[in-house]
Amino acid sequence: GQGERTAFRRKADYGHYLDRLAKFPETNDVLIDITAQAVKGGYIQPCVSLVGFEQTITGVIQQDANKSRFYAPFTRKRPVDATEAEWTALQERARKMVIEVINPAYAKAAAFYRTSYAPKCAKAVGVSAQPDGARYYAFRIRQLTTTDLSAEQIHKIGLDEVARIRSEMAAVAKKAGFATREAFVAELRTNPKYYAKTSEELMAAAAVQAKDIDGKMPGFFNRMARLPYGLKRIPAETAEGTTTAYYGPGNPELGLAGHYYVNTSKLDQRPLYELPALTAHEAVPGHHHQIALQQELETSKFRRYLANFTAFTEGWGLYSERIGIEMGIYDTPEKEMGRLSYEMWRACRLVVDTGIHAKGWTKEQAVQFMLDNTALSAANIDAEVNRYISWPGQALGYKLGEIKIRELRARAEKALGVEFDVKRFHDAVLEQGAVPLDVLDAQIDAFIAAEKARVGKAG
Repeated sequence: GQGERTAFRRKADYGHYLDRLAKFPETNDVLIDITAQAVKGGYIQPCVSLVGFEQTITGVIQQDANKSRFYAPFTRKRPVDATEAEWTALQERARKMVIEVINPAYAKAAAFYRTSYAPKCAKAVGVSAQPDGARYYAFRIRQLTTTDLSAEQIHKIGLDEVARIRSEMAAVAKKAGFATREAFVAELRTNPKYYAKTSEELMAAAAVQAKDIDGKMPGFFNRMARLPYGLKRIPAETAEGTTTAYYGPGNPELGLAGHYYVNTSKLDQRPLYELPALTAHEAVPGHHHQIALQQELETSKFRRYLANFTAFTEGWGLYSERIGIEMGIYDTPEKEMGRLSYEMWRACRLVVDTGIHAKGWTKEQAVQFMLDNTALSAANIDAEVNRYISWPGQALGYKLGEIKIRELRARAEKALGVEFDVKRFHDAVLEQGAVPLDVLDAQIDAFIAAEKARVGKAG
């Protein structure tokens, strides 16, 4: 992946890249050492979430150096400032690096995983079962939600949201002519007309969806990001085990665009009616818009590139799916159900993450809760629950952040009445980049006061 996130223009760029690769075995050894210490202390991932993990290490090892992902930059055309001989030498050094440095390091990691890690995996899925686990989970909640909510409070918020969304789903199903929510979900899961036949068809649909939303952006924001975003397929070696889509940030200083990555594996699990919600979340007005604006801030490099509060960034991503309602992108009951299904999925996370890590739920209980409430496919649910098991608390940020942004919008609408301008509100939410939710709260209070003063002057 590093090759994709680095700008290669000059001979020196390739040299620096190879120098970095040469240091990989050292980093790899440190990671193995830290992990070995964790195993000794009883801190280890649960067995269920490790199924298929070894393949993510061994899959990188390529006996043919030319096919290695690490060699990819050297398949491009020769940089302008390198002679043929210099370029050939760089390519040769790169091939040697793959065979003699990279492959052995990955093989070492795979062997450590196979012999010293996997056999000791944890039987219990909840982090509370590990040494000092309950305190650790409480810390993760504070860190990842930037709130002081307890696991119990979050569980309750989740159940309330699930009930609300369920009734909205039932109403949409009725509108679509189905007796129940379940009947509509069954139709959506099984009718082949809702699924792309080829990866090209899925990419084309995602592209049209993205362009459609691009055209609606000025109605909801005054400030646009200067950096554009592209569309890419998720690489085949990781696609099977990863999410339906994700965002990869660009870098304006290096001349790299952001990218909306779409998963084109398992096409029967990637319904087209989910594309409006997915695109709004990962591209614009979601992650790309928010992160590209953050990269333009007149502030420290840390704030521009490293400040990332899950509750803010993912809260904004989920709130962006809701902006899609006002944009009119859910123009069929199927697409509305796609959005509600995504919102339900984020609400279920509050229940399931706290269930697993604070209330002693089993993986089966968590899967069953997701199957009962979401329209996600079984394969998706299995991957999702494994993720919550392996990453305590991360899944809580989405819904809690989105609820906070909705609460702040309602506060601003109430305070400003007819003078409320959604474009100015959205710009205000994003103007400092990612921040903790209490900071965002203060930021919007300041926005409301400034708007009142501005409107008062105008009046």
